[in-house]
Amino acid sequence: MPENVLSFLSRLAIDIALPCMVFSSMVSTFTPDNMPDWWQLPLWWAGFAVFSLALTLLTMFFSNKETRGEFAMSLFFQNGLFFPLIIISGVFGTGSAFIPQLYIFIMLHPVMFFSTYQLFFRKNAPETKISWNRIFNPILIATVVAVAAQLFHIGEYLPGFVNDIFRILGGMALPLIMIILGGSLYLDFKQRGKIYVKEILKFVVIKNIVFPLACMGLLLIIKSSYNIALLLFLQAAVPPVTTNPILAERGGGNKAITNQFVFSSFIFSVVSIPVVFLIFNHYFPMP
Repeated sequence: MPENVLSFLSRLAIDIALPCMVFSSMVSTFTPDNMPDWWQLPLWWAGFAVFSLALTLLTMFFSNKETRGEFAMSLFFQNGLFFPLIIISGVFGTGSAFIPQLYIFIMLHPVMFFSTYQLFFRKNAPETKISWNRIFNPILIATVVAVAAQLFHIGEYLPGFVNDIFRILGGMALPLIMIILGGSLYLDFKQRGKIYVKEILKFVVIKNIVFPLACMGLLLIIKSSYNIALLLFLQAAVPPVTTNPILAERGGGNKAITNQFVFSSFIFSVVSIPVVFLIFNHYFPMP
């Protein structure tokens, strides 16, 4: 798939389809009265970010010094929305109550992502302006608006055709996400450059195996509810976010090896996610 087409589809998904899907799902399945602890979800995300950062700082020293920034960045910034959304929709259905919980849980992740990625390349990073339109992105806005609408019962007064429009436009989101992930995977492979075999093996073991198992150990200690455990575990088990190579290049890092980290983790996740999910299901059976 040509890169310019993939860029257009990404804009279509992130700026139009996903916000519509978020709003439609929230209005139809999110009710604050039935989910009184919804406000805790961003706090759980913040806790996971601290856990992920600590684990990243502990394991990044297994990488070569020359590419340590790319290694750490790819460990820390997971594909926190696309992969969990696809998995939850596939396992529990597109009308699952876990989907609006995922939106609320992850809504601050892009804010952190686009405002902190430069810190991994402080020595080589050129001066870059903060992209406010990416930080305060349409998905975050749609989530906040939908939560407010449900809190003040505004959603009940929306005309049926308005909800239908958001639902139909949001129906594009999952197919577009699948195309984007596949196209990004192709571009990562095409732009792979020199193959860093040892670094790839170390990264895949840590990202796809150590991270979810470490999260599993933490979940067994804190004994959280099933929905929180599911959201946290999925965040730990998924591959890096697809835009890591682009942002690594902007930060003065090695785009080629970041591409390889993303690509290899994606490929291995076909096996690793079902395996670790089986382990998760043993200790946290579906309600």
